[in-house]
Parts: sequence; C-alpha cells; structure tokens
Amino acid sequence: MAHDDSAVAVIGAGAWGTALAWALAKNGRSVKLWARRPGIADGINAAKENRQHLPGAILPEAIRATSDMVKAVEGRKLVFFAVPSQFMREALTTLGQTISHDAVLVSATKGIENNSLALPSGMIADTMPVEVSQRSCYLSGPSFARELVAKTPTAATIASLDYDAARLAQEGLSSQFFRLYVHHDVIGVELGGAVKNVIAIAAGISDGLGFGHNTRAALITRGLMEMTRLGVAMGSDEKTFTGLSGLGDLVLTCAGDLSRNRSVGLRLGKGEILKQILDSMNSVAEGVATTLSVQKLAERHGVDMPIVSEVYKVIYEGKAPKQAVTDLMGRTLKSEFY
Repeated sequence: MAHDDSAVAVIGAGAWGTALAWALAKNGRSVKLWARRPGIADGINAAKENRQHLPGAILPEAIRATSDMVKAVEGRKLVFFAVPSQFMREALTTLGQTISHDAVLVSATKGIENNSLALPSGMIADTMPVEVSQRSCYLSGPSFARELVAKTPTAATIASLDYDAARLAQEGLSSQFFRLYVHHDVIGVELGGAVKNVIAIAAGISDGLGFGHNTRAALITRGLMEMTRLGVAMGSDEKTFTGLSGLGDLVLTCAGDLSRNRSVGLRLGKGEILKQILDSMNSVAEGVATTLSVQKLAERHGVDMPIVSEVYKVIYEGKAPKQAVTDLMGRTLKSEFY
C-alpha cells in the first residue's frame, strides 16, 4: 500500500501517546492513535478527549483512535511508539508483524525491561524487521504531556543511528512550541530517560520526609553522576547526560509537580505503602519497575550507584525511607569526581 506522507500512527494512548498524537495533528498530520482497550479508543472518538489519561485536552478532528493495530499502522511511514516499557515487547511483537518495512519507528518509551535488562532499542532489535530497527529513533527529554498540550514551549531529543530517519521524525513533530534536536547517542538518550525516573523517586522521598531544596539539589547532582557513570560503562558519550535527555529530563522529573515518579516517592516519604500508592494511580510510574532494572545493570557493569541502591531497598526490600537517607549521608567520605 502506498504511503500518505501526512499520515502517521501513534501506538499507545496513555497521556504521553495522546499528547504526541495531539502535537502531530496540530502539525497538519492525519493521526491514527492505537489504544490497547477498545473502550479507550471508543471514548476518544466519541468525546475527542482521552478522559482517562489526559482529561481536559480537546483532541483535533485529525485524530482517530482504534484498538486494531493493523488499521493503526496501515499506510503509515512514520510510527510513534509510547507503550510503557514493561508492556513494550508484547506490543512490539504485534507491531512487527504489521509495520511496513520502510517505516520509521520512533520510540517514546522510557524504561528498561526487567527480565532481559533491554532498553527500548534492544526490544526493537528483537522484534522489528531489520530494516525498521536499523533506522529506529528514540525520543526523550523534559516533556510533561499536560504542558505540551497547553502549548508550553518544550524541547526534546530524537536519537538515531540513521540521520535521515531522525530528521524525518524531527520535522514531523517540531512546531512553534515543540523544538526537537537530533542526536546520535541512542543508548545514552535512552538511559537518561530511564534512570532519571529512579532519581525522581528519591527526590520525592526527600520531599515527603520534609527535607528542603538543598537535599533535592544534591540528589539531582549526584543522581546525574550515577546516570553518567552507568552510561559511560555501557558505551555512551559522557556529554549526552548534560543535554535535554539527561540533565534536562532529570531536573524536570525530580522537581515537577506533574511527575508521577516524584509523586510515588513523595507518598513513600510520607509513610504510605507502595501497593496502595500504585493501586490508586491512573497511569504507570515507570521508575518503580525501572529501579529493579537499573540496580541489576549497575551490578552487571560494576558501577557504584548508591542513590539507586537505596531506592531499590525502599521499594523492593521495605527499607524505611528515613534510614535510606541516613545511610546515604553516612557513606565513606570521598572525592567528588573519581
């Protein structure tokens, strides 16, 4: 089937996928938005609003939702993917059977699969036709969905080993309120988007315990150091972590009131039980699952990540948040850069 260059698909109708569909439609694109549940798709089409995940944002007529993956991607050369990381492989497996071999796939998922410790690029390599995986792109950066649909000026990064594919995605999504930069460091951009969620939980715990801006600034700065050490150990460019997908996203997620991961930490710091927190949430907080993956990656690569380690102990071993902070502060004194 011939491609309509103005037609795009977005796989995943959570808050971020819906916001991407909105931004693409505002750029004059015809958008098919895939939702896993038919009820979500029907609700979007009937109300022109995703009342479950992005209430209040009126969606352009150019967006049509469907729960049929084949219909979502048929004739689409540009396909954005925004399914949570722990459900990514399942959705990709279905997508790989239907996507055109000359399509450009743009992953907007931030996380690391628990069992395989694969980043989105690894899962795409496992499931997509080789022609698609070789030109796949990775979108990351400081970008709350609700602020994007409010036309708040936003900037982010699109990384790919294929410059032409990255430019196609950049041109398709960029607008007067959404500025995209092209990058080549796929692993670094993906890691920044994943690890920042773990540090944001730590920042939330700090806020929940009643600590101030000094503590949050220290966590952000030392968290950036941990993120960079892991990235370098995995072959990334150190400079990547000073950019939008590293420092930019880290600051936003650790300090922003719209951050789901910071919210989880905030409630943990105030004494709530994790299961109760997660059961009450309408959307996925990627950092909870990602904490397990990052802890395993740190062990695999022999990287010291004390903040990640303490978040892991709070979430998976039931350690008291205040004790975690005490233990962080009581570590052996050392040089700042080593």
